[in-house]
Amino acid sequence: MFSSQTSSFQDSIDVEERDDFDSEDLAGYSQKIQLNCYYTIYLYQGTRSEASGENVAWNQRRTDSTTSQDDFSLTLIDSSLPSEAEPELRTYISRRLSKGALLGGMGNIATVELSIPEQAVGCYCCLLEQERSPEQPDTDGNGYVICFMGGSEKGLNLFRLELDKYVQGLHSSLQTPELQNLETEVRPYLSQWYEESVMHIYRVVQLVQNDIGFLLHAALSHTHVEVVNSDERTKADVSRFVKAASLQGLSQQDTTAASLCRAISEDTQSALIIDISTSPPTLTNTVSNRFCDDWSQAFLNAAERCNPFLLRQILENFKLKAIQDMNTLKRFVRQAEMSHYALFRCYQFLQGCGNGDVLLQNARAEHSDLPEACSIISVLEEFLMEQSQATA
Repeated sequence: MFSSQTSSFQDSIDVEERDDFDSEDLAGYSQKIQLNCYYTIYLYQGTRSEASGENVAWNQRRTDSTTSQDDFSLTLIDSSLPSEAEPELRTYISRRLSKGALLGGMGNIATVELSIPEQAVGCYCCLLEQERSPEQPDTDGNGYVICFMGGSEKGLNLFRLELDKYVQGLHSSLQTPELQNLETEVRPYLSQWYEESVMHIYRVVQLVQNDIGFLLHAALSHTHVEVVNSDERTKADVSRFVKAASLQGLSQQDTTAASLCRAISEDTQSALIIDISTSPPTLTNTVSNRFCDDWSQAFLNAAERCNPFLLRQILENFKLKAIQDMNTLKRFVRQAEMSHYALFRCYQFLQGCGNGDVLLQNARAEHSDLPEACSIISVLEEFLMEQSQATA
């Protein structure tokens, strides 16, 4: 029974053999420079709405780049696509809008075929609607359609939340008349979508290299991570990585996880410190376990491929395996309340999974109001402590 549970670890990290990424996907990402990324921004106008003076002037100057339908028009503002590919994208977006497939503020991801070297490419689209006038609340709204293209549909879907957040960050820059800040703000922002929304996990793995296991353990155990002597981008990257690898909100109730985080963060000695002033960075107060160390190699292998999409898939599989083990432990703890043999099975499972310290920490937080479960967890903690002292 336990051999099948532990052997499933290799199945979890071997994402290359899964349907999530087939051999063609991986071949396309073997080197970072092979992945071309594009962006496009369109002005969207509902024909029943009153266009502002600057939008009318824009349309008059860009009649050759405007697609009109019965109830809306779509005008090109800026694009990094080849000139022959942009009209193809505009036609595709127009069809999606006609079918009502693009909802305001919600990203949509699909595969599109364009006249680019990749031919078929993943495309993220989002309609950013402008606020409607109080005097005309029922008229069709105006706004902007933002498109990001790169990689595959499967790959972009792994970063949907990051892409949604990145597009929302463009709202304030789209309020100037005729986008006079196009070259100074909008274009540079759009050009960085891939680096800012997709590459942060890759940058963190490249930064800490073989020490990635310490970050994984910190994320699972809700340990505070502090980055010192670093620029703001690196601090943000590490924070986003830890949040992405955390089980908060997934394996237990948000309130329980939040209280556990606060309790641990108050212990300044337990904070993981990453000092970027040295090369490689110096990590202080490091803690890891066999589970995190085993997964570290999968992250390093994916980083060597310069494949951020594979890295994200591995991160999701890492979390999934931790959640599965957490659920297994909770089931065993319930059984152990009535059976000493089940208590022994708990002990065997914790020894085999390599993540006993994290699982027991989370289990204690979840069962804090159940005395019998807490007593069982205390016994298991003593067993593991004695085992670690015996092997030290």
